[in-house]
Amino acid sequence: GGGGGSAVRCFACGHRCLVKPGRRGICKVRFNRDGTLYAPAGYVAALQCDPTEKKPFFHALPGSDTLTFGMLGCDFHCGYCQNWLTSQALRDDTAGVLPTDVTPDDLVRLAQREGAKLVGSSYNEPLITAEWAVDVFKVAKANGLKTAFISNGNATPQVLDYIRPWTDCYKIDFKAMDDKRYRELGGVLQHVLDAIRMVYERGFWLELVTLIVPGFNDDDGQLTRAAEYIASVSPEIPWHVTAFHKDYKMTDPDNTTPETLVRACEIGARAGLRFVYAGNLPGRVGRWEHTTCPDCGDLLVERFGYVIRQQRVGPDGRCPSCGRAIPGIWC
Repeated sequence: GGGGGSAVRCFACGHRCLVKPGRRGICKVRFNRDGTLYAPAGYVAALQCDPTEKKPFFHALPGSDTLTFGMLGCDFHCGYCQNWLTSQALRDDTAGVLPTDVTPDDLVRLAQREGAKLVGSSYNEPLITAEWAVDVFKVAKANGLKTAFISNGNATPQVLDYIRPWTDCYKIDFKAMDDKRYRELGGVLQHVLDAIRMVYERGFWLELVTLIVPGFNDDDGQLTRAAEYIASVSPEIPWHVTAFHKDYKMTDPDNTTPETLVRACEIGARAGLRFVYAGNLPGRVGRWEHTTCPDCGDLLVERFGYVIRQQRVGPDGRCPSCGRAIPGIWC
């Protein structure tokens, strides 16, 4: 609420739009009707059941599946978006995805039928439809499922407090360590830096992902600053660096090489991060797709892409060799 007259201040994302009557926020989905803010609910525009590792969460029930749903619209407009069919549907007529009506019960029944252990809100930006996610997550939690937000991290304290009771895992896309770069994507670096800290401090299970785009955010300086910032919040936060592939409107840079991902991982480890992962180039990044114990060096989770080859962390979340606590959700 708040705001002057019948304009309404929205706190769903870091833009904190003042939405005038009859108008929508930057996200194009939250709208003011007669002084009341409305948000979409009761539909999905994307729905998929696939490995939790693909989100990517590496420390959340390894080998499980997540039923992931998305809606339309986004508060960013990244040229390299890999979900642009849904995220940019309200800005770009070529996207054109038709939504399907569903209830929270429908989604949870589907998750159970598919054998999924988690339900996640993703594809477009879940913060802008946080009310709908909470409706779904309440039913999911009542049925013993874990829940996840897969987000760009443009959050506010208000929205994080609102979703916290119903949300277990939170992934933030940490896109660059440069404010100018963030502004090109429609965001503000400081909002995301603040959100990383806020999400961690509120006790969500947090993993971070940086899509490495050649010439955009792959220089040693940016990667070092990013890794050092994450380590300053907690060296135990997993950081995934993933390979760019040409998509949507960004067709210039070359695809990211395995060597670049390995270099980014080494920078992360030097900054003190204990769990650094190279994503989406299976078998080409050496030890960087596995989880090893930071204390004794034992292999704990062996992966090939999204496939788990072995998983040795017990339900107690400890290294079976030395007993070190491995952060995450293991049962």
